[in-house]
Amino acid sequence: MPEGSTKKQKRQYEHIKESYKDRGVSSKEAKERAARTVNKQRGKSKSKS
Repeated sequence: MPEGSTKKQKRQYEHIKESYKDRGVSSKEAKERAARTVNKQRGKSKSKS
């Protein structure tokens, strides 16, 4: 997770990462997908402000 991430974003990242792992995705791929997902949501929320 990038610096400046909120506690909520970090929790979301961990939850998403574990969800991908449970589906059989490799750890490396799960980390990448989770980070992309959280960063995408983070960008959407910044553009609304």
